[in-house]
Amino acid sequence: MLKITLPDASIREFDGAVTPLQVAQSISDGLARNTISAIVNGQQTEVDTPITTDSTVQLLTWNDDMGKKAFWHSSAHLLAQAIMEYYPEAKLTIGPAIANGFYYDVDFGDKALSEKDFEMLEKKIIENAKKNSTFNLRHVSKEEALKEYADNPFKTELINNLQDGEITFVTHDNFTDLCRGGHIPATGIVKAVKILNAAGAYWRGDEKNKQLTRVYGISFPKQKELTEYLERLEEAKRRDHRKLGKEMGIFTFSEKVGAGLPLWLPKGAALRKKLENFLSAAQRKQGYEFVISPHIGHKDLYVTSGHYEKYGADSFQPIKTPNEGEEFLLKPMNCPHHCEIYKAQQWSYRDLPKRYAEFGTVYRYEQSGELHGLTRVRGFTQDDAHLFCMPDQLNEEFEKVIDLVLYVFGSLGFEDFTAQISLRDPENKQKYIGSDDNWEKAESAIINAAKAKNLKTVTEYGEAAFYGPKLDFMVKDALGRSWQLGTIQVDYNLPERFDLWYVGNDNEKHRPVMIHRAPFGSMERFIAILIENTAGDFPLWLSPDQFIILPISEKYVDYAKKVSQLLENHDISGLIDERNEKTGKKIRDAEINKIPFMLIVGENEAGNNTISVRRRGEGDLGEMKIEDFVSYFKTESMKGIKPFGENN
Repeated sequence: MLKITLPDASIREFDGAVTPLQVAQSISDGLARNTISAIVNGQQTEVDTPITTDSTVQLLTWNDDMGKKAFWHSSAHLLAQAIMEYYPEAKLTIGPAIANGFYYDVDFGDKALSEKDFEMLEKKIIENAKKNSTFNLRHVSKEEALKEYADNPFKTELINNLQDGEITFVTHDNFTDLCRGGHIPATGIVKAVKILNAAGAYWRGDEKNKQLTRVYGISFPKQKELTEYLERLEEAKRRDHRKLGKEMGIFTFSEKVGAGLPLWLPKGAALRKKLENFLSAAQRKQGYEFVISPHIGHKDLYVTSGHYEKYGADSFQPIKTPNEGEEFLLKPMNCPHHCEIYKAQQWSYRDLPKRYAEFGTVYRYEQSGELHGLTRVRGFTQDDAHLFCMPDQLNEEFEKVIDLVLYVFGSLGFEDFTAQISLRDPENKQKYIGSDDNWEKAESAIINAAKAKNLKTVTEYGEAAFYGPKLDFMVKDALGRSWQLGTIQVDYNLPERFDLWYVGNDNEKHRPVMIHRAPFGSMERFIAILIENTAGDFPLWLSPDQFIILPISEKYVDYAKKVSQLLENHDISGLIDERNEKTGKKIRDAEINKIPFMLIVGENEAGNNTISVRRRGEGDLGEMKIEDFVSYFKTESMKGIKPFGENN
């Protein structure tokens, strides 16, 4: 009997070979109708692929992430088919599924694809999908594959990197493509499609290679789902941090300064400072000490850490000095510097753990095509910290860092998240440094800490840093998009590479364990996501301008300045609108600029030492004494945030 083990650990037995679809049918007709792909022994496959040995099987529907992957990958084939019908001289390259939809990279030769062609392609895709053609995978020899793509240098390059016997073609309708598999049963499942945009992309991401056209699309099994997605897309455009950041005067870019190097305007600097103060206060309560390291470091520092070997070729090039052979690098990471800070003194077991924190700016070269507002930049500031502890302190320290991350997320409204346990790839260990023993200890520490804190987790192999495993916090924003923000990493390797030690209670030298952590991740990326998640309506305590005073005429500007100074004395920040405009227009402009409180002052307020208070989104709150407004403001600003340490 053939035994099939399902995700709930139940076992189903069959007389002989069976397909995933037949497994689904043995459970229910409804599941069989909805099953569009499967994972057999960890490998995604088609629902009609025979299973001939005892296996683990996960049946996938549209509601599963991997089900969507098969759906969108299959849709990429439909896109490629439509492109070849209209552009028969085009050369196809690759067409994978991505987080939301799919793309296909195409060399259109002397032709050009424009936005006006999108609707034409969409209609052709749906026309072909309605034929309900099955996806048929077949093995071909290397010789046959090379012959098929003799006039396509891109496919030829891919085929030459494959072994004879592992090459497959997939055919649907009249279209065949080089593909490793993982498709839906038939094209008829695709009911709605949208070509989203087309952009330039270098072959294999290398600027030295030919530039192709990357055609992005998304598809759904129902038209209603596409409509809802496009509505969310429009909302995302409205919330785009690049648009809002400019409108709100938070940041800008300058070609003269350089691509990917943001300039923080006064409001943006105020926003950053408030975030830094917020996290610094919580860190002080956990015993962190603040350090500062330079923006450059000697090349040997990063050779020792291993960063130069892993990333040197793709980073900013070394800075040469007048001394022969002396080279420095723009700092790509803070951790090597912190290792040297730890090493500057001798430590006893009584001194540990040592917790060094720094808002440290680092620099990494990103290709110009990959830059995107604040989310992908070349210079960014990490809310970085490195903890050096004894092995028996590791679990407690790791759990404390989790507490800190959860406090940050809760205070800023990020409640929907998953903790991703990022482990090394067991099949490709040469990508990593350090011994198997150290890796096993580090991975166990992360798994145990996540379990102790009852975190909702997923495990991803191959996503670890080169020096250690990670716990990455994947946060969903108001639009349902997932972002990687906070990260915590366990590292046994850098302490060895930098020869770090402490004296134990046996008077012998021992190696500390290192924890890397950054609850925000990077200030730039975090603020970008915060802008989009809140649509610029920041929590009251975080708003750069928390009030604006609106004198009804220039006669009351002096009183407005007096009120402003009193509020500033209570750490409530804002400004005065002295323009010669009607109060109604000033109120409308303040609403557009997302300023929480509008304080109107005129003859009555100046005479009574009061302010008339209007709150954005709520309207008039009436006339208040200044001290009463301060009390009200303090109460409102603390809603949703509590001092760190209370039930954390």
